[in-house]
Amino acid sequence: MSRSALVGNVAAMLQDAGFVVSDRIAIRPKSFDLAARRGEDLLLLKILGNIDAFDGLTGSEMRRLGSYLDATPLVIGLRTRDEDLKPGVVYFRHGVPVFNPDTAMDMFVEGVPPLIYAAPGGLYVSLDGDILAEERKERGWSLGQLATELGVSRRTVSKYENGMNASIEVAIHLEELFDRPFSNPVDVLEGAEDVRDAEPTPEDPDVDPDDEHVLSVLTEAGFTVHPTSRAPFKAVSEDAGRRKKANVLTGHSSFTRSAEKRAQIMSSLGKITQTRSVYFVEERQKRESVDGTGIVSCEELAAIDDPDKIRDLIRERTRDPAEI
Repeated sequence: MSRSALVGNVAAMLQDAGFVVSDRIAIRPKSFDLAARRGEDLLLLKILGNIDAFDGLTGSEMRRLGSYLDATPLVIGLRTRDEDLKPGVVYFRHGVPVFNPDTAMDMFVEGVPPLIYAAPGGLYVSLDGDILAEERKERGWSLGQLATELGVSRRTVSKYENGMNASIEVAIHLEELFDRPFSNPVDVLEGAEDVRDAEPTPEDPDVDPDDEHVLSVLTEAGFTVHPTSRAPFKAVSEDAGRRKKANVLTGHSSFTRSAEKRAQIMSSLGKITQTRSVYFVEERQKRESVDGTGIVSCEELAAIDDPDKIRDLIRERTRDPAEI
């Protein structure tokens, strides 16, 4: 299957599951391919045939964007090296959850979350230690008796009951012994932080020198500006002057056909992420917006020294996400 077909299939599956899906991001650079929202759940998705193509810089970018936009970064792929990704298993690459389309279908369409995650050494599950302890005591078994049944140490059983995760073999054995499952689902929509090592969100990249004059004006106007390196926009700018958090997807370049396409994509993403989007251009333009993305010339921006007027200009030119 071609990557284009795979992206199309994933987009159709998400729509069947009740998500509103953005246009496909067909420009470079792009750290993700689609954004999708269902209620409060916002996803940023990278879709790959071989997940080995997902590198650390892209992973860092997706995790930063997830933090800025209150979104969950995910990778959906088919294989790694010469091995297919197993259905029902969550993998991790650079701190981002990864799974195959069948797992996505189960989770988003059927409402059946994955129970297994891959980590160095094999496949594991998160046990409900409290229920395990209750079942063991109800049966009248000591820690030692259960340890003997499982072929592990007494100390290991104690750790299981205190929240330590177990191999899939142990989980199956426990289910056979007690005739019930003890596995907790992997909470993918929370980034599956409970089953992977906690990793701090990577720091923002340096500002591109070509964008510095625009982003510095926004910073002086009271925006908290988060530069990007691989997104289809140059920054996520948070309007710190408002009581409620309000993000603005921010672009900048000369106004070319490529810039117009980028502004259109930013508009599509803004609908899904529920943000405004604004594109700063080097030349004065008659057009004030492209599909809801505001167009503001750098000359206009530099001529305003009142932070409130800069915010007003952006709000006037851009589409209010509350009206979508």
